[in-house]
Amino acid sequence: MADMFTPCLAAEEFQRRLLTWFDQYGRHDLPWQSPRSAYRVWVSEIMLQQTQVATVIPYFKRFMMRFPTLEALANAPQDDVLHLWTGLGYYARARNLHEAAQVALASHGGELPTDSVEALMALPGIGRSTAGAIIAQSSDKHSSDKQRSGQQAAILDGNVKRSLTRLHAIAGWPGKPAVERSLWTLAEYFTPNTRLADYTQAIMDFGATLCKRSKPDCLICPFNDVCRAYAQGEPQRFPESKPKKALPTRETIMLMLRDRQGRVWLEQRPPSGLWGGLWSLPQFEQHSELDDWLADHVTSPERHAPLPSFTHTFSHFRLLITPQPVSCDRLNGVREDGVWYDVDEPPTLGLAAPVKSLLSQLAPFSLDPTPGPSR
Repeated sequence: MADMFTPCLAAEEFQRRLLTWFDQYGRHDLPWQSPRSAYRVWVSEIMLQQTQVATVIPYFKRFMMRFPTLEALANAPQDDVLHLWTGLGYYARARNLHEAAQVALASHGGELPTDSVEALMALPGIGRSTAGAIIAQSSDKHSSDKQRSGQQAAILDGNVKRSLTRLHAIAGWPGKPAVERSLWTLAEYFTPNTRLADYTQAIMDFGATLCKRSKPDCLICPFNDVCRAYAQGEPQRFPESKPKKALPTRETIMLMLRDRQGRVWLEQRPPSGLWGGLWSLPQFEQHSELDDWLADHVTSPERHAPLPSFTHTFSHFRLLITPQPVSCDRLNGVREDGVWYDVDEPPTLGLAAPVKSLLSQLAPFSLDPTPGPSR
């Protein structure tokens, strides 16, 4: 390990301080902690990617009620899975979760292959840190085994990256390969031989509740005497942000087509890509395209004034959406990729977030709002 990344403490002392803090201040009553299983930990870890704990908890509870086992998840229709994910965002997580459950059912006897990090990483949507978290937190919390089949169950999620970067004043964006390799080396060094489940929860809790992104509580931190960023007087300078690029803006027209019964026409998106597998309003880049579609498919269309445009932001672009209400008598022909959506008795479908927002103006929804960006 390079000199500048020499551990701030010996591993045993780091573990002692962290677990002492965790025993008093950590989170011990999260729903995926009791009962603890590889399946429940896995679902929680996928939900917690890019999402706050407080937001995830009600989603997790509803998900477990509907899919209490991996087999139940694997055998469920994708629409049922996406429906319960509506509002959490990053829907590829739900599609990968569903696909991984099917692979585990077919190839691993209905269990997650927790014998190794590599075996878990072979499943869709499971990366190195998530695999480590599943192995660590689904193990016996009092186990003295650091490894399973020779694999170390270290984790390096966003909270751990931030904490280790500050403790060691590591320059550079943590997403850079060289910086990330150094952080993994530190994470593996500090991972203990005992209380592996508690340690894993502790290092995540430490970053989420104490070494926070903004306003870290340095004065009460158990590591403030060895934290190099704190010693420099600028802990919030670490970690360095990803170099920003200007987000391009795209535009789309969303057709809000309603029949005489008040139902709204929805179409299922392709399996991959933007809102893959979700149900959405038909989209058009130009009004001329919308006009052609209405002429081909709609009987007696009646256009209404467009609703106010709004912006939906993705990680790599902004989408300016203009909702266009149209009423009609009926659609011409049968379209296999669409469904009339009854807002008074909504079917179980996964909805794109802007579509859910637009439909909620027609009938109330009970799902939680879209979550914040961090864990």
